[in-house]
Amino acid sequence: MPRKLPRKVLIKGAGDLASGVAHRLYRAGFNTIMLELAKPLVVRRSVAYATAVYAGRMKVEDVEAKLCQGMEEAGELLARGLIPVIIDPDEDTRQEWEPDIFIDAILAKKNTGTTKDKAPLVIGLGPGFVAGEDVHAVIETKRGHDLGKVYYAGNAAPNTGTPGEIGGFARERLLRAPAAGKFNPRKELGDLVRKGDIIAMIGTVPLRAEIDGLLRGLLYPGLEVWEGMKVGDIDPRGRDIDYLTISDKARAVGGGVLEAILHFNRW
Repeated sequence: MPRKLPRKVLIKGAGDLASGVAHRLYRAGFNTIMLELAKPLVVRRSVAYATAVYAGRMKVEDVEAKLCQGMEEAGELLARGLIPVIIDPDEDTRQEWEPDIFIDAILAKKNTGTTKDKAPLVIGLGPGFVAGEDVHAVIETKRGHDLGKVYYAGNAAPNTGTPGEIGGFARERLLRAPAAGKFNPRKELGDLVRKGDIIAMIGTVPLRAEIDGLLRGLLYPGLEVWEGMKVGDIDPRGRDIDYLTISDKARAVGGGVLEAILHFNRW
């Protein structure tokens, strides 16, 4: 007789890639809880459930998440068809909920402490993990031929420090803080911008666009940033992209996670 597919998923991180994974697992029938920081540094906040930390709730396409205070409220939200988001950087929720599947989706480019004993199945997104050692599977997050590939042994592609190319631009499409200070946007998500436009002020220092395009990502206003920190991104394709829906990259990574879950739970 076929065994029952495990359904309890805990995702550490609620940025845009983590949210693409959560959305795909929700549509596949998994019960998913997401953990975040008290002040998440999320850039693609129009498609990230981390936005619920600031706004109380966040809807990405047809699936909604809500900020909650603990497991009792999280259980009520799951019953209502919502994704609970809990501020829990220490993962206390994991001890209480005992998930079947733990996904490290913080995209730190290194392993910050995830091990295979955190759940029966542990999955890491991107570089920094070793499949078969500290996690059971690793999902490729680098744009290109292998995006979304599942590694059951070994590593994802190493972090090069250079973002994937879109529309002929790579480094130029990222917005990085020119100084340390408080982040105060002068543009809104979805705005079309021109090279040289002031996107935000970091204290008294202006942050200018290096290319023309659509402002697809922008840090939440009022946060303290450090020099060189990623605070936004511009898509050179302009109106040809939809900044309000899950990206092709996030969908591919979500598909890889779903493959890994089914691989380890064949019946």
